[in-house]
Amino acid sequence: MKIIIDAMGGDNAPLEFLKGGLRAARECQVDVVLVGRVAELLELMKQQGIETLPKGVELMDAEDVVDMHDDPATVHKKRKNSSMVLGLKLLADGGGDAFVSAGSTGALLSAATLVVKRVRGIRRAAFGPTLPTKTGNLVLIDAGANAECSPEFLLQFGCMGSFYAKKALGLESPRVGLLNNGAEDSKGDELHKAAYTLLRDAGERGVIQFVGNVEARDAMLGACDVLVADGFSGNVMLKSIEGTAMFMGSLIKRMFLKNWKTKLGYLLLKDGVKELTGMLDYNKVGGTMLLGICKPVIKAHGSSNADAVVGAVRQAVAAVESGICQDIRDHVAEMTLPKEEPHA
Repeated sequence: MKIIIDAMGGDNAPLEFLKGGLRAARECQVDVVLVGRVAELLELMKQQGIETLPKGVELMDAEDVVDMHDDPATVHKKRKNSSMVLGLKLLADGGGDAFVSAGSTGALLSAATLVVKRVRGIRRAAFGPTLPTKTGNLVLIDAGANAECSPEFLLQFGCMGSFYAKKALGLESPRVGLLNNGAEDSKGDELHKAAYTLLRDAGERGVIQFVGNVEARDAMLGACDVLVADGFSGNVMLKSIEGTAMFMGSLIKRMFLKNWKTKLGYLLLKDGVKELTGMLDYNKVGGTMLLGICKPVIKAHGSSNADAVVGAVRQAVAAVESGICQDIRDHVAEMTLPKEEPHA
C-alpha cells in the first residue's frame, strides 16, 4: 500500500511531516510518497542525521505551496504545481492508494472534488470526524465542508456516515440522528424538517437506522452513533467541543498544581488523566476522512505534529482496507432522490 503525504501543508510543515512520514513508513509498514520541495526535504533529512532515503519512502518534487489565503475554488488551476494539487493528481492517476494533507480545508475539499472527483451521484463530499462520547464514539457529518446544504445533502451525509461507522467503529447498525434544537419531529427550520422526512423514509426502507432529532448535548451522552449536520452547525459543534476540552484540560492542570496534596493526587491519578486527555488529543486521532470522494483523502489538523501525521496515515490505511469508497459507490442509488419527471 502506498500513502501520499502533502509535506508542505500545515503549520508545522515540512519538518513534522517529514518526520511523521518517515515514522509512518516504518510503523505502519506502508510505502510513503512525500510531496514537496525536494531540496528542502533533503536538507532537513541531513539535519536529522539521515543521509539516504529509507526503504519504502519516495520524494516527489513540488515547487509551489497552497497558501491558507488562496481562493479554494481556483487552487487546482492557480496552484497546479503545489504539493497538494500534485499529490491529489498522483492519487487520481493511480500513483497511490490514499492522500493525507494538513493544508487549507477549503482548498483540499475543492481540489479533491475537481481532481480526484466525487463518487458519481454524491452531491457533496463531507468531513466525518470521529468524536469520543460517554458511551463510545460518534461520527459527526458534516463537520465543515458545506456551510449551505439541501435536504438531499443531509440525507446523503446520514447514509455515508452510517456506512463509515460500520467500517470505522465496527457497528452492525449505527444509530443515525439529525442535529437539531430539540428532539421533537416538529423542531427546526425548513431545511431540517425536510431532511428529517428524508432520513425517516430512509430508515423505513432499511437503508439506515434513524433515531430522529438529537440535541448536541444528548449526542455527546451517546444518543446516536452518527450525527448528521449541515457543515456550518457541525463545525460550530466540533469547535465548541474542542474549546471545551481545552478549557477543562486547563482547569484540571490548574487543580493538580494547586498545592502538594493535589500534586500527590495527580501521581495517583496520572494514568487516568493521560487516558482522558489522550481521547481528546487531535495529534493522536490524526485527521478525518473526506467522505464522498472516489479515493481516500484524509484531512489532518492544521497544527499536526509528527504523531498526528502517523495517526493520519493509520487512518488512511484503515480507509483503504475498509473499502468505504466502494461501499458508498455501491449504495448511491439508495440515497439519491429520483429526478422529477417534466410536466407534459
